[in-house]
Amino acid sequence: MSNKEYNINQEQLARFAKAMGHPARIAILQFLAKQNTCYFGDINEELPISKATVSQHLKELKESGLIQGEVEMPKVKYCINRENWQIAQKLFGNFFNQCACKKDSCCK
Repeated sequence: MSNKEYNINQEQLARFAKAMGHPARIAILQFLAKQNTCYFGDINEELPISKATVSQHLKELKESGLIQGEVEMPKVKYCINRENWQIAQKLFGNFFNQCACKKDSCCK
């Protein structure tokens, strides 16, 4: 690998971060994370988001791998993709824990 290429972890972390880069998607993820099973219903009835907007954001989250589900008209069935959720948790944790700067040794 040349120093101009991104590694797989960097690419995956960027995909997750991009998918989480909208407050509506964060709200959807928080809502789904609180469910004990896949949510079968209209998420737009649970959150202050229009049906068309929910559909667009669900698509982005599903493409990133953070959620999984299917459309069973007229309702949708979605849940957190637990495997990718754990990968994201590890990648974000590693990312934020790599700062070498300690309390008093950095710019203030």
